[in-house]
Amino acid sequence: MPAPTRKVLGRLSLPERTFVADALRTETVGGVLLLIAAVTALVWANVPALHSSYESVSHYHLGPAALGLDLSIAHWAADGLLAVFFFVAGIELKRELVAGDLKDPRAAALPVVAALCGMAVPALVYTLTNLTGGGSLSGWAVPTATDIAFALAVLAVIGTWLPSALRAFLLTLAVVDDLFAILIIAVFFTSDIDFVALGGAAVGLAVFWVLLRKAVRGWYVYLPLALVIWALMYNSGIHATIAGVAMGLMLRCTRHEDEKFSPGEHIEHLVRPLSAGLAVPLFALFSAGVSVSGGALGDVFTRPETLGVVLGLVLGKVLGIFGGTWLTARFTRASLSDDLQWADVFAVATLAGIGFTVSLLIGELAFDGDATLTDEVKAAVLVGSLTAATLATVLLKLRNAKYRRLYEAEERDDDQDGIPDVYEEDDPAYHLRMAAIHERKAAEHRRIAELKTAERLAEVTGGAGEEDDRRA
Repeated sequence: MPAPTRKVLGRLSLPERTFVADALRTETVGGVLLLIAAVTALVWANVPALHSSYESVSHYHLGPAALGLDLSIAHWAADGLLAVFFFVAGIELKRELVAGDLKDPRAAALPVVAALCGMAVPALVYTLTNLTGGGSLSGWAVPTATDIAFALAVLAVIGTWLPSALRAFLLTLAVVDDLFAILIIAVFFTSDIDFVALGGAAVGLAVFWVLLRKAVRGWYVYLPLALVIWALMYNSGIHATIAGVAMGLMLRCTRHEDEKFSPGEHIEHLVRPLSAGLAVPLFALFSAGVSVSGGALGDVFTRPETLGVVLGLVLGKVLGIFGGTWLTARFTRASLSDDLQWADVFAVATLAGIGFTVSLLIGELAFDGDATLTDEVKAAVLVGSLTAATLATVLLKLRNAKYRRLYEAEERDDDQDGIPDVYEEDDPAYHLRMAAIHERKAAEHRRIAELKTAERLAEVTGGAGEEDDRRA
């Protein structure tokens, strides 16, 4: 018996749809704050009267030097605050692996292949650009990242009615993307390793895991332990954000029978606003402040390192993600959802070319020691992300009327039970409720019809009497 055909980007299950809606709501608000922070950084760094203060604040050092933590404000933002962002990313990934779309290998194949292609092709575009132009290959990983918060901020600004399946696809892409970005940072941007500090971090993570398994509760236990693990990981030479994702992956994200939310879901609900609303915007504030003079913007398209970043984000991302999705559907028993077209996948793939937060971080790591090139690569990330956002906005706007009809169909709840009707079409109780609703409406319409008929007869009878009086 042939295997059934599976729909690519079909309707989500109700629990998954609810989770995605809640997650994206927070990410969208965080994305708007991220956008504000980026604009603030550009203004602060480029207005002559303010530039010196931006440099002073960014490079101001604080922290205990004896513990190896005498860091600048910008350094704290990149290594400290982004650990919170990657902690949430770790929880998201764990949840997707045990309870979300990535739990089913067949369903996971699409976003995983799309994400891998969406990282490999931009890296290839960057490499080819720099091989032909004689540039440095150190920045090959810069255009591989997708910034989910910024992408969703664009969706919020343009007001698109993007269906939940496409939004979930974008979110899952970004989660998988974050995982591989973490691996890239750990493998390719770690030079000297302090094995004593790394061993201490490993012991701390083991204690963290044991406490979780023993169901020990209390933030006052986990927060100090998390800070110790983070500090040891930083001093080990491995990027400190790895500590965040490791702790996130350890949290249990499956629910017991007596639980409304798993511990991972509960903690993610508490920490996600801190990540999206504070940690990531502050990182952007101290990372996006680069010179954007006319000459600097012109250099973006003439220097192979910066041109490779722009082309990787704008062309590499869309070709990789769209190509990976199409190939998955082409060579498996899967077909695109009847409600969508391949143009929709292309538009979302274009939107994934917004590579802000992690791209800026990798840019700093890739060209550490070359401040000029670091700033130029950051400018290239901004130009590439802005170009991808503009193209995606145009493409999504062309289909916005269709998206609105799909969204309204998904949200329709005629029986007013709090569950969209599309999820109850196979439930006899739903049809009985709808029958009762229609019967009440029919009875009301019959009553109104009878009332209107009686009024019309009264008018006709009254009118005839007046005409007879006039004739007399």
